[in-house]
Amino acid sequence: MLSGFSIWGGVVSSKHLRGVKPKITADLEPLTKVPKAPTYFSPYAVAEWKRVLPVLVARKVICTADLAQVETYCCMAGLVRQIETERQLAGGVVDVKLFGVQNRAAQTARQIAATLGLDPVSRARMGAGQEGGAGDTSPDPLAI
Repeated sequence: MLSGFSIWGGVVSSKHLRGVKPKITADLEPLTKVPKAPTYFSPYAVAEWKRVLPVLVARKVICTADLAQVETYCCMAGLVRQIETERQLAGGVVDVKLFGVQNRAAQTARQIAATLGLDPVSRARMGAGQEGGAGDTSPDPLAI
């Protein structure tokens, strides 16, 4: 798809992506246990998987069909950390090309995190921490 055009020939506006998002609810067939991290993951992506997936499983908002999205999130978050670690090991030198990759990976991770309920706004949509809400007592997955 070219920027600003859809496959149907109409112009796509970013305004279509704005507005009130639907409430996130528990899945009908949620995962009941955390699967192992994919073998192709970097150590950084594995760490993110182990940190985030238990929270998603506890909230009952993730099913088998969502795992590809979680994998992508973990890979992107891991890539951000890996590039930052390598930058620090190189004495803090900023490689312009790697900075662009890191920036895009961070943006992608942030967008996917929002769809998975891993940021404060999407957790609020879920009703997490509110009386009568989802009853989420799990830790904040983005807390450091």
